[in-house]
Amino acid sequence: MEKSQLISILVLFQAFICPSKSQSFVGVNYGEVADNLPPASTTASLLQSTTISKLRLYGADHAIIQSLAGTGISLVLGVPNSDVPSLASDPAAAASWAASNVLPFVPASSISAVSVGNEALNSGDPSLAGNILPAMQNLRAALAAAPAAAGIKVTTVHSMAVMAQSDPPSAGAFHADLAGELAGMVGFLREAGSPFMVNPYPFFAYRSDPRPETLAFCLFQPNAGRVDPASGMTYNNMFDAQVDAVRAALDGLGFPEVEIVVAETGWPYKGDPEEAGTTVENAMAFNGNLVAHLRSMAGTPRMPGRPVETYIFALYDEDLKGGPTSERSFGLYRADGTSNYDAGLAKSGSTATSSPQGSASSSSIGLVQPEGSCTSAETAQQTAEECYPTGAGDSPAPYRMRFLFLAYGAAMLLLTKVM
Repeated sequence: MEKSQLISILVLFQAFICPSKSQSFVGVNYGEVADNLPPASTTASLLQSTTISKLRLYGADHAIIQSLAGTGISLVLGVPNSDVPSLASDPAAAASWAASNVLPFVPASSISAVSVGNEALNSGDPSLAGNILPAMQNLRAALAAAPAAAGIKVTTVHSMAVMAQSDPPSAGAFHADLAGELAGMVGFLREAGSPFMVNPYPFFAYRSDPRPETLAFCLFQPNAGRVDPASGMTYNNMFDAQVDAVRAALDGLGFPEVEIVVAETGWPYKGDPEEAGTTVENAMAFNGNLVAHLRSMAGTPRMPGRPVETYIFALYDEDLKGGPTSERSFGLYRADGTSNYDAGLAKSGSTATSSPQGSASSSSIGLVQPEGSCTSAETAQQTAEECYPTGAGDSPAPYRMRFLFLAYGAAMLLLTKVM
């Protein structure tokens, strides 16, 4: 075999077994319920020091959008719930929103999607339900009229409260009283090629069932697994179970081709005394193991090999949020740029600056290290350890990966002999 052929094989192996280098599924939410957020340029620099490649906004912060121009970081913008009725009733209002918040920034800034409303169906405002679809239709028409914005997807974000049942995952179903609105919305998504965006939080599942075995299941840590009696599939983590429940609900509604995007998920690192599980160690374990799980390309039991694009909540703490302490403690970072804990998102060669409360080490809690260079590995073993480290409870496709690592090593040996 020629040297050039061997090199080509190695490149293909490396792209496959280190998918995080060729395609990222990890984004983060940028909440703004705070009075101490850093300048947009500082946020842009912070993001570029990480492997985060996607940012979701709840509005259309012009400074943030502009600061990310040319960075390769894509944006999901948001139409606030308060603006939905006007966009629904007046195409000119939708055109004006696009002209103000999208068109001045593309194509320099990469805007992948716009969410029309956030958890509108469970917002407590019943008038929003009938306005989401026409608002999406009007905004899509406005964007399609501008060549630079024609490829931007239009969608909306749902909470898991739209689900009437999610356990077992194969029985996932939407609330019957929302089926009419959802069918219209998801029909639009199918036609437009847009994703169904949803906010599953294993943290809230644990809060309602705070047993040690539930915590391990929610944190992607070693556990006995849970078998879906109808499908026979075994689930090793709550995230997959929640996503597959949504998949089952969409399939049951007649839309198997509509993709799912996780718009929010996360774990608070601090909470009130009565808030179980709100620790730095648990937040670090959940987010770090989630990132590794996504990058493993394992997918879910119902959707193997299809990792779900996921946005972690949130980039910063939001000090003005009401409610329990946990609501103000989801941030990966503080406003001064220091990390609350190391979630393994720093680029190779970068180091996250943590405060004492984020001092828990990954080795002390069995957290995987999801990020490795994977570009200059000297041996197949090194490549394996960097790309797919051990320690997470969910070890996807171990035999397939072991085969790939052995094949990679064999190719490396052949290349050495040729050279």
